[in-house]
Amino acid sequence: MSSPSYKEIWAEGLWHNNVVMSQMLALCPLLAVTTTASNGLGMGLASLVVMVISNMLVSMIRGLITPQVRIPVFIVLIAAMVTMVDMFLNAWMHELYKVLGLFIPLIVTNCAILGRVESFASKQRVLPSMLDGLAMGVGFTWVLVMLGALREFFGAGTLFADASLLLGNWASVIEMTVFPDYGGTLLLILPPGAFICLGLMLAGKRVIDRVLEQRRAASATEDNNEASLEGAV
Repeated sequence: MSSPSYKEIWAEGLWHNNVVMSQMLALCPLLAVTTTASNGLGMGLASLVVMVISNMLVSMIRGLITPQVRIPVFIVLIAAMVTMVDMFLNAWMHELYKVLGLFIPLIVTNCAILGRVESFASKQRVLPSMLDGLAMGVGFTWVLVMLGALREFFGAGTLFADASLLLGNWASVIEMTVFPDYGGTLLLILPPGAFICLGLMLAGKRVIDRVLEQRRAASATEDNNEASLEGAV
């Protein structure tokens, strides 16, 4: 199987084949933990680490795994990575660990991670596999942060609230109170708000994709017309 270019891998992970916006996977943690941008960032980074390391390990041992046992082996590897991340968060980022709670162990069942391991890492070399895990992880993370930011901004009038408690003192620079006296919109903090904001984000992506497609079509038409004129001359 030929390896796609690094540019294609980035484009697929960040936008065209985004875990959430295109594949509609990993919606359970996405909708549950994104009450703030800080929580979304923490969950996204944890998933990103698991994606990168799992893709790397599977690519390294892909020649040793028989087709009959590949899925159990993939799940064991992913579970081992998730256990390490879970222990790390519990030891070094306990506040974030308490917020994310059960959703860290549930990364094992994240279809996005298992899907990339099966469809990409098990067929590609190590470097492209790691880059694919990184691209997919970053794509998943930006959606988590964006959804959390939307819900937090309109629901509480803040951005990255208590980030320093969750991620360390360095994160205090990103804490913002946009509307100091804002009473908040409870609907957006509750689960229905997650569905509303996600729906708006999906609609926005569809609009952007349509505009980009129209521009590409218009550009291709112009190029064809110029080529026809040159041929006529």
